[in-house]
Amino acid sequence: MTRLQTALDAIDNANAKDPNLDDGQPEALLYGQRMSEEANRLFPNASEALKIAARGQHIERWVLKRADFPEGRAGYLSWRRELGQHHANRVSEIMADAQYDEEDIVAAGAMLRKEGIKRNEEVQALEDIICFTFLKWYFAPFAAKHPHEKVVDIVRKTARKMSADARVRVLAEFELPADLAAAFEAPAA
Repeated sequence: MTRLQTALDAIDNANAKDPNLDDGQPEALLYGQRMSEEANRLFPNASEALKIAARGQHIERWVLKRADFPEGRAGYLSWRRELGQHHANRVSEIMADAQYDEEDIVAAGAMLRKEGIKRNEEVQALEDIICFTFLKWYFAPFAAKHPHEKVVDIVRKTARKMSADARVRVLAEFELPADLAAAFEAPAA
């Protein structure tokens, strides 16, 4: 077995323990597999560090519950920062166990903590993968539960996180109403 497969299997084994289910499967496990599918589709020549970061994006996400953090934006951002650090730490441990060198481990950690988004090509690639995964599998259920104004706001925020190439690709791959498509047509702020 390759070290890449060893790392991906370790992430899957951790995520198989997620008590939350989505489509009858542990939520984090399914999300990781979807992330890998999008990573392979969008970036077929991705580095192993990017492939591992994509699979580990939500590793053990259930251990840090949003309800354990204060209400409001500050509490939300604190929760997200701690989650990113947890994901990076767990993936780093797994990569070290799989015999990855420090450079690859540091690169995957930076991706998972979103360090250098819009400046670091691989950090941006991971963000693009995250956004495509959201749009492909999670957007429709989200949109069905929220008022249109909130949906438009989320789509605008999603588009701002994406690279210019990814925004163009979204317009080519998804049929969006004009007001949602406009978010992807505008240059990123």
